[in-house]
Amino acid sequence: MLSKNEIKRIVSLRLSKFREEQQRFLVEGPKIVDELIHSQYVIAGLYATADWIGSKTAATALQKGISVEEISSDTLGKISQLKTPNKVVAEVVLPAQTVNIDLQQPILVLDSINDPGNMGTIIRTADWFGIHQIVCSENCVELYNAKVLQSTMGSFLRVQLKYVDLSKWMKLLPQNKSIFGAVMDGEDFYQTELPAAPVFLIGNESKGISSELRPFINKKITIPRLGGAESLNASIATSVILSEFIRRQR
Repeated sequence: MLSKNEIKRIVSLRLSKFREEQQRFLVEGPKIVDELIHSQYVIAGLYATADWIGSKTAATALQKGISVEEISSDTLGKISQLKTPNKVVAEVVLPAQTVNIDLQQPILVLDSINDPGNMGTIIRTADWFGIHQIVCSENCVELYNAKVLQSTMGSFLRVQLKYVDLSKWMKLLPQNKSIFGAVMDGEDFYQTELPAAPVFLIGNESKGISSELRPFINKKITIPRLGGAESLNASIATSVILSEFIRRQR
């Protein structure tokens, strides 16, 4: 049984400040927790209702030496960040950011993506198309935000994210690196020649690519508009771009 202080500590992990202090974050739901148990992430503890504790996943967790604590549905409701709590919450150790970006592979770069749903969907989309490295500006929404994690549907376990000062990072790229920026006034993306390992730069949901990053773009691209919509959602634009890129590589 969790004490009031322990419940308070777990609930505090909803906030970035306390995630940093405690070097922990929360993941919820049987499906994601099942994937998590088979990943490289270190699980500090699992808090679950009795019906989940009787599952095969729980047995696997115990075999791996992971602490599993039974809690009531009421307690689950207190520590859960979901509107409808789902059986199990995992407390996970924040990994050190030691992501090495491979310039010989395609890279997705995100500039100031603020919406957690968009960020999670972009990560999930990248996973779907086999894009395993994303470089984010420091002001992008945090990966371990609960809404981001839930939106990824577990894809955060397979896609590496690196948060950097994008201006400094892009200055270090080879001069011959192909950097494609998604803008409104670019070349028709479907007519654009694409290399095997491009950099695709996606901008903020409302403001687009920031002015300090535009000089690094050596090919402006746009998804041709056939209807009357003002713009595409950032995650939808990413989906279209990655889909076309992968289609050309096959």
